[in-house]
Amino acid sequence: MEKEEAIARIVKVFQQYGYEGATLTRLSKATGLGKASLYHHFPKGKEEMAAAVLNSLNHCLEQSILAPLRGSGEPRERIRLMSIKVDEFYNCGQQSCLLAVLAIGESHNLFHTQIGCALNLWIDTLAQVLIEAGFNSDAARQKAEDAILQIQGSLVLARGLNDTAPFKRVIKRLPEYLLNP
Repeated sequence: MEKEEAIARIVKVFQQYGYEGATLTRLSKATGLGKASLYHHFPKGKEEMAAAVLNSLNHCLEQSILAPLRGSGEPRERIRLMSIKVDEFYNCGQQSCLLAVLAIGESHNLFHTQIGCALNLWIDTLAQVLIEAGFNSDAARQKAEDAILQIQGSLVLARGLNDTAPFKRVIKRLPEYLLNP
């Protein structure tokens, strides 16, 4: 198995169980690789696996969510497209955010900087689009932070209630919320 395929399978374990719950047994089962083979691909163990997962997530975030925001077109259309991509990225609210899962517990100390950079990049990119839409930089930053807060909060609520309706509601309202003064 190629390392990239192993990472794709490992992502699901970290999303479901978090860093602490992503045991080598679970990781081995998910990949179909023995523990020795996992260490062959990731000599530093679970920490290296989580770092690889975060790198993969950052790449997906860039391609799926940030690229539409940086694209051409009117701010309204770019924000609408971001909302569609966020919905797809989180499987209509059925998939937990890996950044949120890894931001708690033991992994918080290990990956705090990497998680913060990813969230700030999303916020900064969205704020730039809002500035282009006519908001001042402070208002744009606050709206962008609030949008990410709504997305992340609705994902937690969707998982906790086993109901994706809150996430779907946030995604539906997000473009209007962001673009109205």
